[in-house]
Amino acid sequence: VQMQYYIAKTVNGGFPAIVERVVVALKAEGFGVLTEIDVKTTMKKKLDIDFREYRILGACNPPLAHQALTADDKIGTMLPCNVIVQDLGDGQIEVAAINPAISMEQVGNPTLKEIAESVTSKLRRVVAAI
Repeated sequence: VQMQYYIAKTVNGGFPAIVERVVVALKAEGFGVLTEIDVKTTMKKKLDIDFREYRILGACNPPLAHQALTADDKIGTMLPCNVIVQDLGDGQIEVAAINPAISMEQVGNPTLKEIAESVTSKLRRVVAAI
């Protein structure tokens, strides 16, 4: 069975409130949000396209990021961990996080595999908490 490259959950609620809940859940697992991309605003400004509410949060757990970068200096290409919040319509909001265990398998570094499994567990708890 092919594992999904993301962990997702759909909930009912208002978009801003769900984004805030994601940020709080990330903090509870030791992640800070380093970047926040508002796709809707960017699409409107750059392409004059009306896009649904879609936020990309770049989450980082500093101790785990440090361990990963120490194990492989190119792993920064996969950091931070992206978490998306998107409005599916009808009050349905989807939260999805990358599953780093899947992408790290390709790297083939056993130390990174362990770190990625730890990050994946944390992100699963974040998504479950929403």
